[in-house]
Amino acid sequence: MKRVLMVAFHFPPAAMGSGHLRTLGFVRYLPHHGWEPIVLTARSVAYSRVQAANSKLVPEGCRVHRALALDVQRHLSIRGKYPGFLAQPDRWSTWWLAAVWQGLRLIRRHDIGAIWSTYPIMSAHCIAHTLSRRTGLPWIADFRDPVASSVEAGNKFSVASQNRLEQRVVGRASRVVLTTPGAMSGYADRYPEAFQGHRLSVIPNGYDESAFAGIAADRPLGPGRPLRFVHSGILYPDGRDPLPFLTALANLKAAGILSDSGVQIVLRASGSEAVYEGEIKRLSLQGMVTLAPPVPNDAALREQADADALLLFQGQRYDRQIPAKVYEYLRIGRPIFALVGEHGDTANLLRESGGAKLVPLDDTDAIEHGLSEFILSLHNGNPPKASEQLVASYSRFCGAALLARLLDDVVS
Repeated sequence: MKRVLMVAFHFPPAAMGSGHLRTLGFVRYLPHHGWEPIVLTARSVAYSRVQAANSKLVPEGCRVHRALALDVQRHLSIRGKYPGFLAQPDRWSTWWLAAVWQGLRLIRRHDIGAIWSTYPIMSAHCIAHTLSRRTGLPWIADFRDPVASSVEAGNKFSVASQNRLEQRVVGRASRVVLTTPGAMSGYADRYPEAFQGHRLSVIPNGYDESAFAGIAADRPLGPGRPLRFVHSGILYPDGRDPLPFLTALANLKAAGILSDSGVQIVLRASGSEAVYEGEIKRLSLQGMVTLAPPVPNDAALREQADADALLLFQGQRYDRQIPAKVYEYLRIGRPIFALVGEHGDTANLLRESGGAKLVPLDDTDAIEHGLSEFILSLHNGNPPKASEQLVASYSRFCGAALLARLLDDVVS
């Protein structure tokens, strides 16, 4: 079996969002397509949040090697402040040297055939680039998000270095992988030589079928029971702002269309809870909207399956991104009320697959009208339903098959 060295900062026991799930999916399913993954990642001290249970997600027998990495903000700052130039290209650049040294040993020891790395931690691409240059091995650079939407805006040193390194990565990687058609279109515009050289590809984020074992979406609507809406994941004031939705809820409640006993909204692990809690009190929605803490991914999936409907916030700013949870939402099979940019990749995916009611993120009137129609469809038993056949094509098993083809191509 051929071997690939996978350089990924986010890997269990990291619990800093869902970034580790894409790498885990490739690690789990690449062996089915002729490639054995060997993972090069960071020591757990680098992670701001860990969950020991996440380590159980790593397939048995998978070889994982960890290099020392420090977080400038947590380990090298004074009262939370640090010189911006230390975070070039990111706060974890300290693992660059150690990971390159360890990576060279792994390449020699295991007869590695190719290198893969994943962003938005740019230092992972820097490590892979250095290893590729030193060994001559082909390298696939994976961008889970475009650089333009991921850099730390408050640090001019990080922004400048990441933009500069993006050009180097796209120019020198054997293949560049994006997760959405819009992201690939943006990179094709900025780097026409990569597009013309057929070095740009799309592998969607997708979902891992193994995560849904024993989880079934079966929650019949009974008399006297409130409809339960769930949103899982972070919300931002810019791009994923829930305030227009909360305002629409308050307006519908004031008009007597919605009530606390008829609808319950759960915003799970939204971040900025203090801000949203103030808005919820101002709009008198304490009896309808709950801010809930983070839970492990399997618990979040069970909660989604037990909901009557799922909420999605993805505004125009993120038109070229599709949140990983969208694929999980589609696999769960519950109806989706999606507040999205009309022309974005997320909207296009939901239109193609079905299963969602789409409204603009920032149009309160449209949200009120759309939500009223959506709730009526739930009560009538005819909510939107996704195509199971199309949803199945977004499994991580299928994504690993696409990556394996790229690996075969660059090696040959």
